[in-house]
Amino acid sequence: MSGLTSADRGEIRLGADRIDGLPPHLIARRGVGRTFQIPRPLGRMTVLENVLVYAHDQPGERLTRVFSAPARVRAQERRTRERAQAILASVDLAHLAGAPAQTLSGGQKKLLELARVLMSDPRIILLDEPGAGVNPTLMRSLIVAIRALRAAGRTFLLIEHDMDLVTELCDPVIVMAQGRKLMEGPFADVRRDARVLAAYLGTAS
Repeated sequence: MSGLTSADRGEIRLGADRIDGLPPHLIARRGVGRTFQIPRPLGRMTVLENVLVYAHDQPGERLTRVFSAPARVRAQERRTRERAQAILASVDLAHLAGAPAQTLSGGQKKLLELARVLMSDPRIILLDEPGAGVNPTLMRSLIVAIRALRAAGRTFLLIEHDMDLVTELCDPVIVMAQGRKLMEGPFADVRRDARVLAAYLGTAS
């Protein structure tokens, strides 16, 4: 869906737009953001700098504009910085804005992944096992952030094996088995489904 792997067949649409076949950077510009199961921050850059690089269409990226429109560049940089700081506050990382990203814990790096994606202003956010390796305290921060963003109109797609996280955040739940869709529905129905029990627990009892 994010374009990093090509589809063998079928179509992927975002609203009315077909996006399969597009390169990842164009899919991102259409409004698809994603995080990875194993975060890869720019370790020597600060937490704030990691978020700033995800902003689109910064006039200062073109050297000519630095000289031809310096006031515009400075104003845009100020707005971008303010937005990045607000995003870090929303995921409980504002107090670490000046810290090198490589010094963050595993859970904090997951929150930084989410903050970086938010900087690109996506319509839908794909989260690859956001709960993996996250301690309970940071997990709660992650859940609170996702719920607030969802309430503000963001759409999320989670790939997750942590059933507590699925229970709290996912509706509907789609169960995949051997590359195929097994069932879709509320978590209460999914957890009792004989096909799901057989596929993941080896029993239908």
